[in-house]
Amino acid sequence: MDVILKQDVDRLGAKHDIVNVKNGYARNYLIPQGLAAVATESARKVVAETLRQQSHKAGALEDAKAIGEKIAGVSLKIGAKAGESGKIFGSVNNIQLADALSKAGHTVDRKNIILGDDVIRDLGAYTAKVKLHKEVIVEISFEVVAE
Repeated sequence: MDVILKQDVDRLGAKHDIVNVKNGYARNYLIPQGLAAVATESARKVVAETLRQQSHKAGALEDAKAIGEKIAGVSLKIGAKAGESGKIFGSVNNIQLADALSKAGHTVDRKNIILGDDVIRDLGAYTAKVKLHKEVIVEISFEVVAE
C-alpha cells in the first residue's frame, strides 16, 4: 500500500515522501497515529503542489536576502521644509522613504517600511526597518535635511 508521510518516521522516510508499506502497518499504525495518509491520486497532487510552493518560497527567501544586503548599505537623505528651529513643516513618513529608496534604485513597497512609534518632525538622523520577507528584516539609516 502506498502512503504519504505526514511527518518524519524513523527508518521509513521524511515528511511528504510516498512510501510503499504493508497494508497492516499502514492501517493499524501509520494512519491511526496520524503519521501517514493513503496515497490517492488527489493526495499525490496536493503533495506535489505543496512541494512546488515550498521550493518557490525558498527562492523568494534567497531573493529577499540578496535585496536586503544591497539595501543595508544605502544611506538616504530626505529633504523637507523646515523652520529655523529645526522643526519640519509636516512630518516624514514611509511614503517619502519609499520614494527615496526608489530614487536610489531599490523598489520597496511603502507598506513594508516600519518607522517605529515616533513621528518624525525634526531634522536629524533616524533608522527604519524594511520587511522584505517574514524572515528578512533590514534596518536602514536615513537623514532628514532641510531643503
